[in-house]
Amino acid sequence: MRKILLGLGLFVALFLSACTSNEKDTLRVATNANFPPYEYIENGDYAGIDIEIAKQIAKELNLKLDIQNMPFDSIIAAVASNKADIGISGFTVTDERKKSINFSDSYAKSKQAIIVKDDSPIKKVDDLYGDNAYSVGVQLSTTGAIYFGDDIEKKKTKATLQEYHNGADAVAALIAGKIDCVIIDEQPAKSFVASNRGLQILATEYIEEEYAIIVSKEKEELLKKINSIISKLKSNGTIDAIQKKYIK
Repeated sequence: MRKILLGLGLFVALFLSACTSNEKDTLRVATNANFPPYEYIENGDYAGIDIEIAKQIAKELNLKLDIQNMPFDSIIAAVASNKADIGISGFTVTDERKKSINFSDSYAKSKQAIIVKDDSPIKKVDDLYGDNAYSVGVQLSTTGAIYFGDDIEKKKTKATLQEYHNGADAVAALIAGKIDCVIIDEQPAKSFVASNRGLQILATEYIEEEYAIIVSKEKEELLKKINSIISKLKSNGTIDAIQKKYIK
C-alpha cells in the first residue's frame, strides 16, 4: 500500500509540475467570441481583430496561445482571479472596471451605435429620452449597458434596459419585435446589420470610446510587456493591417 501511495504521490507531483510548466508556456486569453469583427468563430476556428492581436502578442512573448471563450460578463472575474492571463474582447476603459483589473494602452477606437428596424420611429439618439418608453437591448456588462443605464437614471427617461448575454441575442430580440433598438459597438453593429435585412444604424452614434486589453493587477510585468508590444504593433503597421483586413 505504501508503494502504491508513494507512486500515486509521485504521479500527482509530476502532473501538477507539468500543468505549471504548460501554464508558464501558454498565454491564456479570455474572450467572448460572439462580437464580430473583433472575435467570432468561423469554420470552427477563432477569428477577428482581437484574436489576431492576441496571436501577435503570444508570438512576441514566445508563448503558445490558449483562447478561452466565455460569457462577456465573466471575463473580468477570470482575469482578476488569474484563471486567464489577459482579456481581449472590445473592452472599453472605465473607472469602474479599473477597480478590479488593469488596462493596457489602447489599441483601437470605436463608437457605440444604435441599431433599429428600417421602419422604426427612433431617428436619433435623443428620441430615446422622451416619454415613449422604448425598450433598449444591450449586451450584459458592456459599456452600452453601463452608459444607458446611467442615462435612464440621470435623464429620467421612461426607456427600459433589456440585457442579453451577447449582441446576437439582442439583435434577434429586435428582429422579433421584443425590443425597439440595440446599443452596441459600431463594428459589430455593422456586421449584424449586414447579416440581417430590415435593420439600419442611426446616423448619430451614441458615444465614442477606446479599446484596451485587461490584465490582473498582480501582473504588472506582463502589462509592461503587452504595452511594449502594442506600441511595436502600432508603429510597424501590424494593427492597422489587421483592422483593414476586417473593417472595409
